[in-house]
Amino acid sequence: MAPSSPPQTPPSAVVIVLLLLFSTALLCESRLSLDYYSKTCPSFTKIMQDTITNKQITSPTTAAGTLRLFFHDCLPNGCDGSILISSTAFNKAERDADINLSLPGDPFDLIVRAKTALELACPNTVSCSDILAVATRDLVTMLGGPYYNVYLGRKDSRVSSASSLEGKLPKPTMSMSQLINLFSSSGFTVQEMVALSGAHTIGFSHCKEFSSNISNDTHYNPRFAQALKQACSGYPNNPTLSVFNDIMTPNKFDNLYYQNLPKGLGLLESDHGLYGDPRTKPFVELYARDQNKFFQDFAKAMQKLSVYGIKTGRRGEIRHRIQLPMKETIFQEINLILKLF
Repeated sequence: MAPSSPPQTPPSAVVIVLLLLFSTALLCESRLSLDYYSKTCPSFTKIMQDTITNKQITSPTTAAGTLRLFFHDCLPNGCDGSILISSTAFNKAERDADINLSLPGDPFDLIVRAKTALELACPNTVSCSDILAVATRDLVTMLGGPYYNVYLGRKDSRVSSASSLEGKLPKPTMSMSQLINLFSSSGFTVQEMVALSGAHTIGFSHCKEFSSNISNDTHYNPRFAQALKQACSGYPNNPTLSVFNDIMTPNKFDNLYYQNLPKGLGLLESDHGLYGDPRTKPFVELYARDQNKFFQDFAKAMQKLSVYGIKTGRRGEIRHRIQLPMKETIFQEINLILKLF
């Protein structure tokens, strides 16, 4: 009698096994962790700390600028470093969108410095988006703010488009309902929005963002309004004129921003709205009297924002330079040309 052939594995079972193996590989590849670079780039933490400290010492406004850059990268489409990509002749990138033109140069310089040092020590290993996330946390802490965990392993976006930002970033002139809806669309609660607004405890705003409201907005303290008019009197001829968001402790991360609002010392229309709207006022009052609670909620909201919409695994890349790699630039330009025909 002829020997019986071994049982054949059904094709469907093979497919299932392959899918499971593929899914497991993707999961391992895309998992974030606090020690993501412990083996692939052991000097990551030291390089970051040295670069950040040196930059902040020489340019004290770097912290506030980096925090703002982080918001403008993460909130619209996720923390993927797309804000760092340069425009080309065929594509207007996020950093050149009208709402981003006032972003200062120091945070971009900081990310370039850190990326350059890390590429020398650990080539093609650390993403630009991870660098921005860690730099933001460390700078907030340097100015007295809370420490929070930053999970690592993000990949960088391959594309960046100014048009993708439409309606996804807060503007000083937005109503409170518009701001609440904007944050809600990204999964953030009203309380988280108020906590994140505490970032205005450091940094400055350009006169063009609020000067037209000084005479018409009765929420301003009269003496403060007069001082703002004087400080911004020359802004039509000098658009770089600016005022600290928190006039009391502009270089310290604390809760005085919230304490200023009931006194009419808020700078932007949206600042006044936080205290004037019944949906947000209770949280302003809470954070004004309890700095520890503000720090706790700010840290939680920042940790949540830092992993919002991230790209991992094959959905992104480790960008060699801060700007868009040449090969990706060419692909974008070819696609745009093809759309014309």
